[in-house]
Amino acid sequence: MEASAGRGSRRRNNGALLALPAAIWLAIFFAAPLLIVLVMSFTTRGTTPSDYQLPLTLTNYRETFSPAYQPILERSVTLALKATFICFLIGYPLAFFISTRRRKWVRFLALFLVILPFWTNFLIRTYALRSLLGRRGLLSEIFHFQLGWLDAPLNILNTETAVLIGLVYGFLPFMVLPIYASIERFDFKLVEAGHDLGANDLRVFWRVVLPLTLPGVVAGWILVFIPAVGAFVTPDLLGGSRYQMIGNVIQRMFRGSGGNFPLGSAMSIAVMTLVMLSLLVYFRASGGAHLGSGWLNSLRGAGPRAASAAPTCITEY
Repeated sequence: MEASAGRGSRRRNNGALLALPAAIWLAIFFAAPLLIVLVMSFTTRGTTPSDYQLPLTLTNYRETFSPAYQPILERSVTLALKATFICFLIGYPLAFFISTRRRKWVRFLALFLVILPFWTNFLIRTYALRSLLGRRGLLSEIFHFQLGWLDAPLNILNTETAVLIGLVYGFLPFMVLPIYASIERFDFKLVEAGHDLGANDLRVFWRVVLPLTLPGVVAGWILVFIPAVGAFVTPDLLGGSRYQMIGNVIQRMFRGSGGNFPLGSAMSIAVMTLVMLSLLVYFRASGGAHLGSGWLNSLRGAGPRAASAAPTCITEY
């Protein structure tokens, strides 16, 4: 018994030692900068944009939610939600199609095409979209000047639609990949069982397939929504000055002579807090819901336990 306890203690110590480099890295390059930004958000702007000083104040947070910046914050959240939802509508069928291909090389090729855009710099891909969506872009050149299908040149650039297209294009793979991983682990014998019990395709999908692939859906929503809220390259290049997002405002606060480091820090903390609160609310809501309570465990590698809930899903028709 003592020998077993000693081995368990050594394993825990070895695990702590293995985690030590990662913990030091996170402490230096994540926790410390975040703490600096948090403290800076309560200070007062000095004589220069990068200068911050006492006294401590909440003015920066009040200004963040003032009428001057509140519409931009609301636009950022709205566009991020729209982009996430569109990515889900496109990504779920695509991931389902890829995971159900019988030939392995077809699946590998499809996944390769999904991640292929990552081989090119994001900034270059965004500039490529500009050449497609502009007034003299490829789409206008084909449909207006060459084919004559449009009465006027197509000019999507510097609109909210262009920003939305850019967000969906940039973050779609982050939705496809986790959903593909969930569907690939799904046992399709459960679909046959649902049909044997008299359910149609739609009911089987809604009561069996979707709940058991929910871990990938939730992971995809998180991976798309969080970076979309803070995006600044896409709205800057595709939206122009009229359709800026909160990421562009934060960027300006840390650049140029008109910047304000304390205000930019407060905006950063406010956006991060809003995102974290929304995720916590969703976690609480989905954690107690039937058929979806095990998604967090599934993300931690408890796929078999999620699959064990399938009989409950099937028998409740």
